[in-house]
Amino acid sequence: MENTQYYIDKIYTMAIEYGPKIILAIITLIVGLWVIKMVLKAINKGFQKSEMDESLRPFITSLLGWTLKILLFISIASMVGIATTSFIAVVGAAGLAIGFALQGTLANFAGGAMILVFKPYKVGELIEAQGHLGVVKEIQIFVTIMLSPQSKTIIIPNGAMSNGDVVNYTREGRIRVDMTIGVAYDSDIKKAKEVLVAVMEKDERVLSDPAPMVAVSELADSSINLAVRPWCDPTYYWDVHFNTLENGKAALDKAGITIPFPQRDVHHIGQEKG
Repeated sequence: MENTQYYIDKIYTMAIEYGPKIILAIITLIVGLWVIKMVLKAINKGFQKSEMDESLRPFITSLLGWTLKILLFISIASMVGIATTSFIAVVGAAGLAIGFALQGTLANFAGGAMILVFKPYKVGELIEAQGHLGVVKEIQIFVTIMLSPQSKTIIIPNGAMSNGDVVNYTREGRIRVDMTIGVAYDSDIKKAKEVLVAVMEKDERVLSDPAPMVAVSELADSSINLAVRPWCDPTYYWDVHFNTLENGKAALDKAGITIPFPQRDVHHIGQEKG
C-alpha cells in the first residue's frame, strides 16, 4: 500500500513539474509547424515572382523546411528539459559517421545542389559529359538523366557531372555542323564551293547569320577536302548534317563534279635479263 502511494505521489510530482512544460512544448510544436508551413508558402510565392528555375524551387524549399523543423525540435527538446548540448553532440557524431559511410552519395547531393544553383545546363539542352552525348531530360538531386540520339537513357551521378567537363551545345542557341566532302583534283573548286553553299542556303533549317561556309581544308592523297560549315538550331543538328551530305552529293553529281575513290599510283621498275 505504501509503495503504491509512493508511486502515485511520484507521478503527481512529475506531472506538476513536467506537465506545463509538455503542454507548452505541444503547443509550440503545433504553432511552430504551422508557422513553418506559412513561411515555406511565402517563400514559394517569392520564388514564383522571381521566376526561379522550377527544378531549383523544390530543392531549396525542402532544404529550408527540414532546417526549420530541426531547429524547432531542438527548441522543444530544450523546453522539456533535455540537454540540447548533449543532443547536438550525439546528432553531430551520428552525422559524421553517416557522412563517412555515404561519401559518394553526399558528393552527388552536393553536386546536384551546385548544378541547380549555377546551372551549367538545363532540362532540354544538348550536352556532352562523361563521354556521353544527349539531351538533358531530368536533373535530380543525386543524378542527371540524359537521352542519347539513339534513345538510350543515360544516368550520370551529379558528383561526376559537377566536377567534370560539360560541353553545352544549346546554350548559345545555335550550333555549327562540321562536315568534310572530298572532290577530285581536276574539279573546279570554285564551282564545287558554290554548289555546296547553294544546297545549304536552300535548307530552311540552316541559319543565314552566320552564313554557311565552304573552304578547302586539306589537300589529301586522293581528293581535295572541302570543309562544309552550316549553322543551325541545335534541335536540327542531325537533320542538317544528313540533309547536307545527301543533297550535296546529288548536287555535285549534277554539276559534273566527282567525289573520288581512294587512289594510289604504282610505279613498276622492271629489270632486263641478259
